[in-house]
Amino acid sequence: MSFWAVTFLEFWKRKMATLAHHWDCMDFHEEEVSRLLLFSSHPYSIKTPQTCFLFCFINMYIIYVMMFHTGNPVLRTQAGNIATISGSLVNLGLILLMGQVYTALAEQLTKWEMHRTQTEYEDAFTFKVFVFQFVNFYSSPFYVAFFKGRYVGYPSNYGTLLGMRNEDCGPGGCLIELAEQLFIIMVGKQLIGNVQEFVIPYVKSWQQKRSLDKVRGGCVLHRWEEDYRLVEEEGLFDEYLEMVLQFGFITIFVAAFPLAPLFALLNNWAEVRLDAHKFVCEYRRPVAQRAQNIGAWFNILEALSHLSVIANAFLIAFTSDFLSRLLYQYKFEKEDLSGFVNFTLAYAPLNYTQYPMCRYKAFRDDNGNYTLVYWELLAVRFSFIIAFEHVVFFVLRAIDWIVPDVPESLLVQIKRERYLAKQALAEHQDILLGAGVRKTSPHHPHTSSSSPQPSRRRTRPSQDAPYRY
Repeated sequence: MSFWAVTFLEFWKRKMATLAHHWDCMDFHEEEVSRLLLFSSHPYSIKTPQTCFLFCFINMYIIYVMMFHTGNPVLRTQAGNIATISGSLVNLGLILLMGQVYTALAEQLTKWEMHRTQTEYEDAFTFKVFVFQFVNFYSSPFYVAFFKGRYVGYPSNYGTLLGMRNEDCGPGGCLIELAEQLFIIMVGKQLIGNVQEFVIPYVKSWQQKRSLDKVRGGCVLHRWEEDYRLVEEEGLFDEYLEMVLQFGFITIFVAAFPLAPLFALLNNWAEVRLDAHKFVCEYRRPVAQRAQNIGAWFNILEALSHLSVIANAFLIAFTSDFLSRLLYQYKFEKEDLSGFVNFTLAYAPLNYTQYPMCRYKAFRDDNGNYTLVYWELLAVRFSFIIAFEHVVFFVLRAIDWIVPDVPESLLVQIKRERYLAKQALAEHQDILLGAGVRKTSPHHPHTSSSSPQPSRRRTRPSQDAPYRY
């Protein structure tokens, strides 16, 4: 999946270059639209270094609080004590609710920063919304994958937080619980999002048509009036955000939920048709805007592809039993896994229970100290992570170096167009110079109509050589 993510981005660069050339946007540079007029109503419209530092400090502090001190992980994990599925459903409801809050908060924080141009404003707003939504959607899966069950302790010395015991994973391990949670969050969000994209534009369009019909009465409407009754188009920001979050689900946690790409494919198959109906039948025709690329979204996709390598390495090493099984087979020279369960269990201390066969899942001795097997397994896990990351990142860099960002056929076409443009300019150079001389000669103080004008002679070389004037 890591190889696919980087390969996908490399071929998207090629596709993006092809589209930019087809739409004549390769040499397009967006004019920096100033946003100073929007600051007239701002209470701190005078942008001084003090106000900049103050608002930047406030924004960074709020982002830090929302990322590391939000109540979502605590509420979700406590709900998981009742049942994993019901906790995941509560988790999904909180995600959808807090998503609206985070978007409004990101918009307000970006306005406080008072960016000079519209491009700077949009990039800052995109970054903040993605950071908030990243924490909103991925905080609980990250908790289950890398933190739940790690600090439980052992009998007679359990780990606590605020007087409560830290929760442990179920008998099947945290990987099963992570897969269930990812399924509910990802698929549930897709289903609810598709229903919203179908219902909300239809309701808005129906309300707008009803309000306009009350004003116009029963008059016959022209085609342009019928189009005006449609809902105003709101942009593609939500569409980009949805695809980026889906890209994170299918790359970061694919080791725990291998069916995520299949559900993403089914969702996108329905998404394309729902969006087609929405933009054609319910929304007004949007005003086209030129752009060279997709902007900050591509940098976010690249960051997610690199994060997926690290996350999957830790998932395989610490969350799954893959390496512990390999170590067991190598240590005891067995071809099967008979006795593996007893290998992973430790005996409870005798001062804790009167039953000597009371066991729990850990690599500890009778006194609760870590055994040599624990440190061997820890060394194997970190060795695997280092080897996995180096191999994958090396292959990724090789793919980035081998696959050119612009297709070779497109490069040939661009060079041919430039050659033809130079040739056309060279063929009409005399006409352009003559028109310039005739236009300036009557008013030029040093130009006389009777005096001969020096002419520029153009030497036409061979077809393969460049033009010289």
